[in-house]
Amino acid sequence: MKLLAVSDEVVDRLYTLATKGHFKDVDFIVGCGDLPYEYLEYLLTVICVPLFYVPGNHDPEHHEGKERARAEGGVNIDLSVTTHNNILLAGFGGCHRYRPDGINQYSQSEAFRRVYRMIPKLVLNHRKYGRALDILVTHSPPYGIHDEMTQAHQGLKVLNWLIEWAKPRYHLHGHIHLYRRNLLPSDSMLGETNIINVYPYKVIELPDDFSAIST
Repeated sequence: MKLLAVSDEVVDRLYTLATKGHFKDVDFIVGCGDLPYEYLEYLLTVICVPLFYVPGNHDPEHHEGKERARAEGGVNIDLSVTTHNNILLAGFGGCHRYRPDGINQYSQSEAFRRVYRMIPKLVLNHRKYGRALDILVTHSPPYGIHDEMTQAHQGLKVLNWLIEWAKPRYHLHGHIHLYRRNLLPSDSMLGETNIINVYPYKVIELPDDFSAIST
């Protein structure tokens, strides 16, 4: 089982690769924010697989379950918990607040309050499936992992807590642009979780036992 994860930058090459069937073995698409919704719509239409995404800080406003815009045909999983092919997914959009009126931006305390709204569903997952979460999808990285200490690119501390508590096997995020690929890591481990900066895109092959997880 494979997934295509994208974030932050439109890659023209993907248009060609998608039309030529390069992603024919991809099972679903994950969007980690800050991408035109038309780009996401194109990918899901051509590759013809489900799309799960979260908004970034440069995307239209999304709050309290009300959307000003959306990627047609995709599923916005911001603060949602869902399943796909026996895989448990949850999402958290936006990033650390760096402007008082910033869209999809949150202080550290605001981010904690948002995540707490997902806890009951994750607890139910654990009771039903024996685990809370398989893949966490966010725009922001965790605090101190793949982030920068600038106000705009500081990670969210609640993601560290959520990863350590829910123990997803993967955490996919965007927001941090890896222009110096030889200096900055894109993969790290926090406990049992593989944290991956997908910028601008990655094809991730999931272990064989992912598809064997029982519901």
